[in-house]
Order: sequence, then C-alpha cells, then structure tokens
Amino acid sequence: MKVPRDTDSGTRLTARGAATRPFHRSPALLAILAALVLYVTLPGHLYYGPVWLLPTVEAGLFVALLMARQLEEEGHEWQRGVTISFIAAMNAGNIGSLILLVDALLKGGRIHGLEITALHLMIWSSQIWLTNVIVFGLWYWELDRGGPIERSLSQQSAPDFLFPQMANPDAAPPDWTPSFFDYLYTSFTNAAAFSPTDTMPLSEWAKALFMIQSLTSIVTAVLVIARIANILP
Repeated sequence: MKVPRDTDSGTRLTARGAATRPFHRSPALLAILAALVLYVTLPGHLYYGPVWLLPTVEAGLFVALLMARQLEEEGHEWQRGVTISFIAAMNAGNIGSLILLVDALLKGGRIHGLEITALHLMIWSSQIWLTNVIVFGLWYWELDRGGPIERSLSQQSAPDFLFPQMANPDAAPPDWTPSFFDYLYTSFTNAAAFSPTDTMPLSEWAKALFMIQSLTSIVTAVLVIARIANILP
C-alpha cells in the first residue's frame, strides 16, 4: 500500500501519519559517482580485491539510493540496511587501498616493479583521501537520527551530531535540518583537522566513526606525505 501524500502542502505523510519535509538525494548520488571515478582511476595494483568488486558495490549503492523513494512508498524498510551494507563495503575497499599503498612504501617504494614517484603518491593519496571524505559523509548522512527519512519527520529522535545551527537556532530557519552537504562538510573538516571542528559528534557510534576517519587521514598524511618529502630532491 502506498503512503498517502499531502498534495496541498507538498509534504508527504508517512505510515505513522507524520508530515515530512522535502529532502534531496541527488547530492549523495553525485558524491557516489565521484567516488566511483576516483576509484576506477587508481592503478590496478591498489585495488583491494577483484578489480570489478568495489565499482560494482558503488554502482549498487547508487541504484539503491536512486530507488529508495519508491521502496519507501511501498513500505519496504530493508533498503536502508542494503544501503548501509554498500557504504561499509566502500569504506573497507578504500581502507584496503590505503593499506596496499602503505605496504608498498614500507617495502621499498615499488609496486609490481614500478617505482613510486612523488607525483604518483600525490595523486594516489589524494584519490584515497577524497574517497575517504565521501564515504564518511555518506556514513554520517545515512546514520544520523535514523537517516534522511527519519530526519524529515516533524517528530525526530535524539541527534547524533550537534551542528552550529542547532546550537544557535537564530542562525537558521525554524525547520532547518542538515543536508547531505552539511555531512560532507563535516567529513571534510574532520579528515583535514584529524578532529571535530564546528560540528560535534554526540553518540558513541558517531564518535567511533570520527576516530576511524581521523586515523585513516593521519596514516595518509604522516606516512604518505612523509614519504613524498623523502622522495623530493
């Protein structure tokens, strides 16, 4: 049975009878496409697992998010579990690529006989770092307060992140809710500063994800960038 819509106001009524505010998935879909491009342009020796595996996962996540609204209208809630599984696989694959790169550096700076130059490191580490930002932005967007659908409800659960607009309501519209870009920005600043900046994690899982993201960024910065400094004349 399809979920009824409030055609006068343009909002949607959930099965629980609560009105929702509009939200958009297109920024998240564009981010997934960007992550796919970043991954497939990595050299094959930095693919963690079969060459086709992670691109297939990212394509699956894209399709899952693209079809999510129709699935919600039909009353299927399992799609969120599928989406989270795809994000976890993307995360594991990207961390695997970082491990392979670090392993090659520790073994003499050669991959399959190819000497790793400073230019190689700058490009490859940037691709892995940017993918890391996108993946954790997807994590935060999908998990905060039960996901984008739950956040669009008029009655929301306790937040997992404290955004500046929440701490200072006068600086935002009364019905403000974070968009995907807010989570992507939070991911970027955490990866760049190795710690929270203006948005603070509140729940245990949010703090755990912040720690994992900061650790992967530190590894990229300390080991990879340090190696670049040793290579440069």
